[in-house]
Amino acid sequence: MASHYFSNLPNIQYRNPLSSSYDSENYVIAKNLFVRTKIRDDVLPDISFLRSYTIEDSERPMDVAEKIYGDPMYDWVVMITSNIINARTDWPLSSKSLYDYCADKYGGDLNATRFYETREIKDNQGRLVMPAGKKVDKNFTIPHPDNHNITLSGDDLVLGISNFLAETRENENKRSIRLMRREYLIGFVQEMQEELQYVPSSQTKNRQLKKAG
Repeated sequence: MASHYFSNLPNIQYRNPLSSSYDSENYVIAKNLFVRTKIRDDVLPDISFLRSYTIEDSERPMDVAEKIYGDPMYDWVVMITSNIINARTDWPLSSKSLYDYCADKYGGDLNATRFYETREIKDNQGRLVMPAGKKVDKNFTIPHPDNHNITLSGDDLVLGISNFLAETRENENKRSIRLMRREYLIGFVQEMQEELQYVPSSQTKNRQLKKAG
């Protein structure tokens, strides 16, 4: 996430590991990277606060932030509201990056079949007999919907899904996210800033500084 987010993180004070002295002066202050906030569960299903968004090819969090909020530094808002923890694994790859990733991962097995799934089958009256997308064995069969003397099998019923197609589907599923609507941005940021502050305790010097035990 960008510096906007890190600037809101509270500080933690810990003893300088490079010093053998326990003097109170030998302490280091750093950002507490273990503190993380998340959007409230009661807000997630509320469509009045959130909007649907489809990530375009090669688009990064900062690109989405600039498009939606007018400032790429709000990429952390994009990450939090879409519940993305690790942009490297949770954010969709570009088409080129996906291909390079799959080619490196699978090598000569890039187009090898990973699993099989059903095709959609309807009878002659248009009634659904077999939905598409059900994982099955390669040799899966069903009676023909209009002639039980015939068995449907092979390419008429089953579709082989390659490693590359399976990875592509998983990548495409990551493109649909939820974003905070722009009109609620300022209030949301203020609430997140409050959530990131420490609760007063014997270890806290103030809402932004805590001493490590």
